Amino acid sequence: MNNLKTVMLMVLLAAIMMFIGGLIGGKAGLFFMLVFSLGMDLFTYWFSDSIVLKTSGAREIRREDAPELFGLVESLAQRASLPMPKVCIIDSDVPNAFATGRSPDHAAVAVTTGIMRVLDYNELSGVLGHELSHVKNRDILTGTIAAMMATVITYAAQFLAFFGGSRDDEDNSNPIAALAMVILAPIAAMLIQMAISRSREYEADHDGAEICGNPEYLASALEKIEYYATHSAPMPEAQPATAHMYIINPFSGTGKMLASLFSTHPETAKRIERLHQQAREMHLLR
Repeated sequence: MNNLKTVMLMVLLAAIMMFIGGLIGGKAGLFFMLVFSLGMDLFTYWFSDSIVLKTSGAREIRREDAPELFGLVESLAQRASLPMPKVCIIDSDVPNAFATGRSPDHAAVAVTTGIMRVLDYNELSGVLGHELSHVKNRDILTGTIAAMMATVITYAAQFLAFFGGSRDDEDNSNPIAALAMVILAPIAAMLIQMAISRSREYEADHDGAEICGNPEYLASALEKIEYYATHSAPMPEAQPATAHMYIINPFSGTGKMLASLFSTHPETAKRIERLHQQAREMHLLR
């Protein structure tokens, strides 16, 4: 069901892009946006992982650089029936982690030095299980494409505000409709992106808990990471465009209603409660 919802939301994002293209350039603009969105998807498919790793300051390590971390990733990848991903470290005191890559065969998991210091072995296994679940479900590619499309829609709407609608059909243009699109399109694109990201986070929590073997490991880890995310300055290595990739939003604020509406992640308290419920269900089955 989550996969179907994600596909439908991605199609809706593309439709918004094409509609804005039509407002700006008529049929030619609509066709341009269609081609552009396909080209953007291809670019994201091939280069998003290397771009994200570089911009986040992640450096790839070998087994001898961090034997315990490398061995844990290796063990969890085997349990998840995944190829061994690249293992990367970000020099940051703020605990966090993410995964990237266009497919399980071209994946990488990155953790901060802060998360390795704050979490114990079991909690770190929960975090890495979550990230490997993203890899297994190919969530990274979906989320990155959605983020890029949302960004393009926002800039296209701004272009429409400055230069007006299509010149091909000025007589039939509706300035009120164009103005509404300028205001609503970026909001709609952002909400769609957030919906895609949040639905994938819940699934990654569930599957990641199964990979590490105990949902309580991940629940405890999320509680600690959330504390640091809300009581520390935002990670200088993180970028708003890639915030959806981290296990906890690195720009977490006060948790007010408006902030949670536009958050790339579900409320951490809800994620933790789901994990506790999953743990109870697993205990009953044993």
